Amino acid sequence: MTRQISTSSGSSVTGRLSRNHWFERLARAGYVGSGLVHLLVGYLAIRVALGSNEEASQSGALAEIAAKPGGKFLLSVLCVVLFVLALWRLAEGVLGTAAHSSSGGQDKKDETFDRVKAVGVALVYFGLAFTAFGYARGSGKSSGEQSAGITARLLESGGGKFLLVVAALVIIGVGLYHIYKGATKKFVEDLKGNTSSFVRGLGMAGYIAKGVAVTLIGGLVIAAVFQADPEKASGLDAALKTLGAQPFGVFLLIAVGLGLIMYGVYSFVRARDAKM
Repeated sequence: MTRQISTSSGSSVTGRLSRNHWFERLARAGYVGSGLVHLLVGYLAIRVALGSNEEASQSGALAEIAAKPGGKFLLSVLCVVLFVLALWRLAEGVLGTAAHSSSGGQDKKDETFDRVKAVGVALVYFGLAFTAFGYARGSGKSSGEQSAGITARLLESGGGKFLLVVAALVIIGVGLYHIYKGATKKFVEDLKGNTSSFVRGLGMAGYIAKGVAVTLIGGLVIAAVFQADPEKASGLDAALKTLGAQPFGVFLLIAVGLGLIMYGVYSFVRARDAKM
């Protein structure tokens, strides 16, 4: 009985949030902000494939924005909308959604998975909002350098190495899930109404490209542990540059860059059509 009351209370809170038009609009604008970042990361990845030494990562994309006229103001707006979107996803993860409460027959395992996923996504958006805030203030730091620094400290102990391997396996799992979600077009479930073949193509290519990049990040973290080389765990930039160094790497990196750009465009569609 207590559990039913708790679930009902949680869904009523998220229901009130979904009826707050300003909060919903800001949260949807967060998808636009995420899309812009992915567009720039894809663009930087293609530039790296063609010989540039720029940082192809979220922090590289935010630094690119900061360097433009009005860039710091845009980053401030980006920070706000990403933070609101993170709050929205956190509320879904902690309190559940109206969809969960209305489908009494839904598998509890599915609901638990959706909640855990929502919290994980919220943490990603919080991190991106925090990074945008840093660049808006003029104190942004390379995410690759920060990742390598944290990895170096963890490599100093057995417990730290264990944590790195666990984190790497989680990252690989997230990457493989993105690939699965793209290949099976499961992302269509996140959207309202019927989707066009164009939108399905964007989502499919985008999720698979992002999944490949994320899986590579996890693989490099494991490599960093076994080779005692923290520089390998430098995040997305290291993953993309490692991909570019492989046979036919230029073509692979361009393909992933184009896929990330398509994911960015898909995020614009999601800003309008996402179920919230």
